[in-house]
Amino acid sequence: MSRRHPALPPLWLISDARNDAGLERAIARLPRGSGLIFRHYHLPPAERRARFAALARRARARGMVVVLAGTMAQARAWGADGAYGPPRQLARGPAGLRLVTAHALAELARAARARGSAALLSPAFPTRSHPGAPVLGPTRWRAMAARACLPVLALGGMNPRRARALRCAGWAAIDGLS
Repeated sequence: MSRRHPALPPLWLISDARNDAGLERAIARLPRGSGLIFRHYHLPPAERRARFAALARRARARGMVVVLAGTMAQARAWGADGAYGPPRQLARGPAGLRLVTAHALAELARAARARGSAALLSPAFPTRSHPGAPVLGPTRWRAMAARACLPVLALGGMNPRRARALRCAGWAAIDGLS
């Protein structure tokens, strides 16, 4: 893991079981300097680490920032640029890029206390990941992001058109970029 924070990309691809087959193509299409959040919770540990290494090589060849869903210590051990997860998971550990998940104002505050580099506030819009779940919508998402003490990235049903509608600093997607 880099000892200094890489610049925070405005665009993030999140890996998942359902977009795994197209990740190499998606990485090749993303603008240079984008980010990859590697989750792949569905894989056993050894396979997960091998898949991370393969995708990280491709992403770095495109000048991308690579973040691992896990603890800061695990991200450092795997050679990631940072870690992704809930505030309680990222509150401890070595310095580094922290992308903290949030779904409410209280979680945005916890993300800041966890030394978050940015929060991923979701779900902004309806998403296949959580069908039928309540969403924030543009007005509520913008109001919550405006009250945050750290940069806020949009997640949940995101695509370029919705990112423009939110006027957000950055966004992440699984399906919207795959």
